[in-house]
Amino acid sequence: MIKLGVNSVLFKAFSFREAAEAIARCGYDGVEISAIEGMCEHLNLKNWKNQKSELKSISEYYNLPFLSSEVASRDRDRLLTAFEAAAEIGIPVLNIGSGGTADDEDSFKEAMEIIATSAADAEGFGVYLCVKAHVGSAVHDTKTTLRMVETVNSKALGVDMDPSHIHRAGENPAEELPKVIHAIKHIHIRDCLGPGPSPGEPKDQACGRGDIDLYGYFDAMVKAGYDGPLSLEIIGPEQDSQSAYTIAAESYGYMNALLRFMKAR
Repeated sequence: MIKLGVNSVLFKAFSFREAAEAIARCGYDGVEISAIEGMCEHLNLKNWKNQKSELKSISEYYNLPFLSSEVASRDRDRLLTAFEAAAEIGIPVLNIGSGGTADDEDSFKEAMEIIATSAADAEGFGVYLCVKAHVGSAVHDTKTTLRMVETVNSKALGVDMDPSHIHRAGENPAEELPKVIHAIKHIHIRDCLGPGPSPGEPKDQACGRGDIDLYGYFDAMVKAGYDGPLSLEIIGPEQDSQSAYTIAAESYGYMNALLRFMKAR
């Protein structure tokens, strides 16, 4: 079954316990804990050993398994710490972007070298490193995503497909998903109003509020047999508790309804 989660960055103004409580009340199956330095560090990689017991206790209390963590860094030392923390806490997937610059061959090659090293490190800890296409980065669309998978060729490397970035690359995510489904280990989800380059205000990233064919995207996902984690990732200005809760609840209702209609939930 596809497991619906929320990246806790949506609740960056609040403690992880408060975020978990809100996410659980919305009905989600799990949580993606944010470890994004300088933005939201519910998982503080400099202090994770002291956090470990509390984080696991919160996860168990609210019945919210850790689906993934977003690290958003290519720094090897930081990733090695993240892999160790993930293995100890029980986080199966670590998400990053490729870095680099779009349409620059030297930048792409450098990004692949870094990702290959990081994937090998992840394999040593028994976790997945997932990379998503990101606007402006070396991996930024379906073509470069497939090239990354072929170039690195590691069983510890997965694709984190975010339809908002594919949409802003000028592609139709519903049509592109089947091309990369064999490599997808995690999905970030949000809507997008307009062509970008940004995904818009947080409220407009709630599923069903933008221009992405999310019905077609979910239909392609279900038909392809995807049964991994899918985490709502909303970025932008800090939200108050009511706004964050509304975005999470509205998105859950939309996604859950689609999956139930498709008999996938």
